[in-house]
Amino acid sequence: MNNPESTEVLLRIENLCQYFKMSGKSELKAVDNVSFDIKKGEVFGLVGESGCGKTTTGRSVIKIYDITSGSVYFKGRRICAGIGSYKKAIKDARKALKDPSLSEEEKARLTAEIDRNREEIKKARFDHTYSDREYANTLTEEVHKEYEPLLKAAESDPQKLAEVKRAYKNALHIAKNTKLITKIQMIFQDPIASLNPRMTVREIIAEGLVINGIKDKEYIDQKVYEILELVGLVREHAGRYPHEFSGGQRQRIGIARAVIMKPDLLIADEPVSALDVSIQAQVINLLNELRQKFGLTILFIAHDLSVVKYFSDRIGVMYFGKLVELATADELFAHPLHPYTKSLLSAIPLPD
Repeated sequence: MNNPESTEVLLRIENLCQYFKMSGKSELKAVDNVSFDIKKGEVFGLVGESGCGKTTTGRSVIKIYDITSGSVYFKGRRICAGIGSYKKAIKDARKALKDPSLSEEEKARLTAEIDRNREEIKKARFDHTYSDREYANTLTEEVHKEYEPLLKAAESDPQKLAEVKRAYKNALHIAKNTKLITKIQMIFQDPIASLNPRMTVREIIAEGLVINGIKDKEYIDQKVYEILELVGLVREHAGRYPHEFSGGQRQRIGIARAVIMKPDLLIADEPVSALDVSIQAQVINLLNELRQKFGLTILFIAHDLSVVKYFSDRIGVMYFGKLVELATADELFAHPLHPYTKSLLSAIPLPD
């Protein structure tokens, strides 16, 4: 295991709720009041049966869905903020104010609560919308500080100054276009559904770099070839289309697309559930190698507890949208507390 004793929290999820409107006024509580954190360098396994909210949690973290309420903090910044709980608190306070028997003191308290929740809604909307811009501004300042002494040192040499200016301009361009959310990447469950059939493997893997503002074709090609070889494919695969590959190879392409962005956090959403057992082992070993090489932190979503035990430092168990148990991998297998966890463990087939 890699760095399980690290104390730096990379991702913190507080009271995450993700509700979907159903027909009429009913709501589907896909994720309900889930809280956990992931330390830098660890693999956090999230397990549970199909439909328990594991994938929805991952998709909410990466902002594919706008969360209903709660907060998601990444690298100390709030990147997702829901306003549902604040709206409900305002609604309840207004309803309570209609009671004629209320004392003046109680009315003042409820009015103050309404004002406080309105302020929280403003802050939540700002953080949710502008966290990427604030991060880009911070990176831009760091680039300015880094290149100021380099530019001064190169003033006497016109050729070196031109090189430093070119590098400075390039670094500045990348910093301005970098989004905090791109430091989180996702590997999707179904490799064929997540790959564009009209794009070549080169275009699929390089798409993130192009969106980030990198225009140097030679640099992009070099990075694509490097990452292809890293995930066990060859350069010749770059010109092919997704339908020309097997399921395991497609999943490797999905991993390459995520890793080329040099993420700090990788969300692996059941990356091996659609693959043969022998291929599953290869993909898990590949993820382990990449984790060691790049110091990745991984949120590993799965329903196969035996796979999760081998790969994870800590495991969270989800049941009907709620997090019912959280422990280290060894502790969870040795002393499961929740009845659902016990039933999950009893379902693992034992070879005889």
